[in-house]
Amino acid sequence: MTHKPLLLLLAMTLGGCSLIPEYKRPEAPVPSTFPEGAAYAARSSGDTAQIDWKSFFKDPAVHKVVDLALVNNRDLRKAALNVDAYRAQYRIQGAALLPEFGIDGRAGRSRTPGDLSSSGHKATTGDNGLQVGLTSYELDVWGRVRSQDRSALETYLASEDTQRSVQLGLVANVAVAYFTWRTDQQLLEVTQSTLQNYRHNLELVQAGSEAGTASDLDVRQARTLVDSARGQVYAFTRQVAQDENALRLLIGTNIPANLRASDLDDAVLSEIPAGLPAALLQQRPDIRAAEHQLIAANANIGAARAAFFPSITLTGGVGTASSRLSGLFDSGSESWSFVPQVHLPIFNGGRLKASLDYAKIQREIEVSHYESVIQTAFREVADGLAALGTWDEQITSQRDLVRTSEEYNQMAQQRYDEGVDSYLALLDAQRQLLSARQQLLTDRLAQLTSQVQLYKALGGGWTTPQTSRDVAQQ
Repeated sequence: MTHKPLLLLLAMTLGGCSLIPEYKRPEAPVPSTFPEGAAYAARSSGDTAQIDWKSFFKDPAVHKVVDLALVNNRDLRKAALNVDAYRAQYRIQGAALLPEFGIDGRAGRSRTPGDLSSSGHKATTGDNGLQVGLTSYELDVWGRVRSQDRSALETYLASEDTQRSVQLGLVANVAVAYFTWRTDQQLLEVTQSTLQNYRHNLELVQAGSEAGTASDLDVRQARTLVDSARGQVYAFTRQVAQDENALRLLIGTNIPANLRASDLDDAVLSEIPAGLPAALLQQRPDIRAAEHQLIAANANIGAARAAFFPSITLTGGVGTASSRLSGLFDSGSESWSFVPQVHLPIFNGGRLKASLDYAKIQREIEVSHYESVIQTAFREVADGLAALGTWDEQITSQRDLVRTSEEYNQMAQQRYDEGVDSYLALLDAQRQLLSARQQLLTDRLAQLTSQVQLYKALGGGWTTPQTSRDVAQQ
């Protein structure tokens, strides 16, 4: 019979109502399919999320630098620590659902003057006790504590997806930084080789000028090519150094000295299945993080609503008490206390109403953020599909231009040597050839970058995260 009150209180707690509004995922403010047309690549079936980044990138050098970044990058380390912090915060909040027990002991003595004593004589008394008790446990009848626990859980899950988003962004940024570094190295090599040819031609033209077969104008024109190429060599030398600094920052350590330099034409990437916009809701970690934050804000409304209702707090314990330390465990020294408290808010200057309004506004803010993230994701994928559908043909056209420019340069050189054309025609051919070669490298970098960004936009390379139910069970 003595346990019935406790069982009743426990039943009230476990069966308490929840004031969290029913959550409904907002409609995605984007079309149901990605754009189609001449600029867009045909969508292939498959799931980008199942393509591991090591399968997507075929270049072992990319594997090496990405592996270094995943171990040493400080931003990623910070994101991982944030996950640990929010996990601890969730555990702290979850502990509020359980009673807290403790052992309290006291040992004290006090002296009462004679004029204050009922006996008229001074007295010295002792107050000693030992108690095991329940420390201010709130019965969660209205679900306030559970609402806060749900909010903490969703915030923790959002931090996990934020970490995945940082990981995905880091992999993409490292790959692009590596490709940029290699591109600028090749641009430097092409320009240096061309500069050597220009200098050789300048020497020939100067010799021809001395022999009377070339004019001073031809010499000046040949020198303009040398000076222009020399300036580009310095520019690309500077850019390569800056690329190395950028890559070093991303990987968090020095670039390996034995890193094999690969040609951009060998940087083959896996085919990217785009799927449908609805799949983005599960594939993109930043969208999942935004939804977890929205659910957390929705749970905070439940906590704000529950604050309007009475709160019931229990405090109690059992133990012993005696005026003498030696008598704490004597027969008859048993003691107990049970102090339930009920607090009913009556007037608080509008604080509770303002708290509820704030929680509702925060939810609307998170709805707007969630929808904005989806719109951004849709735009990034659409841009990536447009790039995927046009870059192959553009690269083919640029390769044709390089081949034609080489033929044009050979013919111009031959006609100049035969005295048919002036040096101006040869000058134009040489400039066009260098420009075409440089543009081909730049276009190839842009193509690789767009493929990497599309892979990132589709949220590829990371397994489906655990749900709130998974975490609660753990």
